[in-house]
Amino acid sequence: MMGWIIIFVLVLICAAALIWLGKLSRTTYEITAAALLLGVAGYAWQGNPGMAGVSVEPKEAPNSFDDTTIDARNDLGERFGTAQEWLVFSDSLNRSGKHGAAANYLRNGVKEHPEDPDLWVGLGNALVVHANGVITPAAQFAFQKAADLSPEHPGPPFFLGLAYAQSGKIDQARAIWTELLARSSKDAPWREDLESRLATMEQIQPTLPVQPELPAEQ
Repeated sequence: MMGWIIIFVLVLICAAALIWLGKLSRTTYEITAAALLLGVAGYAWQGNPGMAGVSVEPKEAPNSFDDTTIDARNDLGERFGTAQEWLVFSDSLNRSGKHGAAANYLRNGVKEHPEDPDLWVGLGNALVVHANGVITPAAQFAFQKAADLSPEHPGPPFFLGLAYAQSGKIDQARAIWTELLARSSKDAPWREDLESRLATMEQIQPTLPVQPELPAEQ
């Protein structure tokens, strides 16, 4: 009921304003009144003033950032130092769904500290997250740059393999992780996790057996 009262009050105010401000003639006044009444009639036919309002929440991009990435990175890299300061803030941006801002922030980080492999690894991870888990040429470059700076660093091959796995390139991921596992010491903190990931990968997509070479025909 209150909705109809509000509608009629608004119609009266609108009509009075048009007549007073517009100095309408009698003919124009009749046409204007008819238009207003036609609008009210149309609303009475299809409208529902008693219906409750609906609050529409703005849609946000799904947050593909996984906190387990931080744990793995801490096991594979440095927990303190210059890189960590940049990585912590980038993580906070990723948690809030601002993946592009996180990647851009780490781009600035590697510009200021181009010799830090941990920052390059972080940039590679941020670029993969920004691309919804797909490895891009820019991410590949970041991981390769980290590997060039520190060939023995386990982070670049581990996260490069992870990016390949997320992109569905299982064979590439398996090859990289198998090589990393072969050169990892038995007490390496990441070894158990790496073995578990390779075992899971083998269950999902077993390694194809190598076909024996056929003897050449004489």
